Amino acid sequence: MAQAWFETVAEAQRRAQKRLPSSVYSALIAGSEKGRSSSDNLDAFDELGFAPHVANLPRNRDLTTTVMGLNLPMPIVISPTGVQAVHPDGEVAVARAAVARGIPMGLSSFASKSIEDVSATGASVLFQMYWSGTRDQMLERLDRAKRAGAKAIIVTLDWSFSNGRDWGSPWIPDKLGLKNMIKLAPQGLSRPSWLWSWVKSGALPTLGTPNMAAAGETVPTFFGAYYEWMQTPLPTWEDLAWLRSAWEGPFLVKGVCRVDDAKRVRDLGATALSVSNHGGNNVDSTPSPLRALAAVVDVVGSEIDVLLDGGVRRGGDVVKAVSLGAKAVMIGRAYLWGLAANGQAGVENVLDVLRSGIDSTMTGIGAASVRELSRADVVAPKDFHRCLGA
Repeated sequence: MAQAWFETVAEAQRRAQKRLPSSVYSALIAGSEKGRSSSDNLDAFDELGFAPHVANLPRNRDLTTTVMGLNLPMPIVISPTGVQAVHPDGEVAVARAAVARGIPMGLSSFASKSIEDVSATGASVLFQMYWSGTRDQMLERLDRAKRAGAKAIIVTLDWSFSNGRDWGSPWIPDKLGLKNMIKLAPQGLSRPSWLWSWVKSGALPTLGTPNMAAAGETVPTFFGAYYEWMQTPLPTWEDLAWLRSAWEGPFLVKGVCRVDDAKRVRDLGATALSVSNHGGNNVDSTPSPLRALAAVVDVVGSEIDVLLDGGVRRGGDVVKAVSLGAKAVMIGRAYLWGLAANGQAGVENVLDVLRSGIDSTMTGIGAASVRELSRADVVAPKDFHRCLGA
């Protein structure tokens, strides 16, 4: 493909917008209500600066780190995202890219591909669960993840309700019957390269969630799975302690912003937590995770691994988060842009862009290892940090 390679995540996003039908693209960029949180996720990174050295800069940089006992070639983990209809290969393409670059992959329980198919790529899968369904159903999902070789469990708590959006929510059908296909036809025809990729695959987006189906059950649609989640009472700390006790391996709690919640997560015996606001898709006006990161690190960072999820678009962003105490970052939209732009190769391209950006930033500030990064390497405005729940 001519000009397939792109040099920034921003260019991947531009290509994704040109390639995807408007409803699919709108689903990817969505935030809640006015979009304050999704905007702040990006703005916070722009507010941080660097304090670079100018001599004795390292000739070699060590980007490796360890998260939840997994050795990473750079401090990046692929965050779980649901129903990846941006490309026919979906999560399998992402998994292959993750294997090619040695990166662990979070796989959503709302994914369009099964954990068995994704694990077959050889990826280090971190299986993500919502508190959804009965305890027996959740135990069955944990057992399935274990049998498929999942390295860890991610329990996502930073999505309690998907609020309306001031710019309008995209129309997403429950399933692609004839009536809905006719309705979506103008969008598909306006993006012939995207449509042709599905025609060549011999299938159409099913919008199914195979990881939410028990053995022998019909695969629920996304909205079928969503309905189950909506009907499940929200978890208590006791519920989360039970879930933790049901999984013997590494256990990451996603969505912590407050220091009091961070302490409760630590006390559950969690291996890790991610500071996240679900990409701005939960309660609008929640501050950027980057603003809340340092306070969380200060209270639990010596006892469990702290990750950051939200707003990462370049290698310098990764360096900023690690300088504030994150062991690694989780990326979501960034790799989805790459997947939409060029499939597996596009995801690899995004990971390469981020790796190059981390390396060049570390060169410029004079850091030989990501493990040496500290708050002295960044410059923050006086009112930048937030300590929530102190």
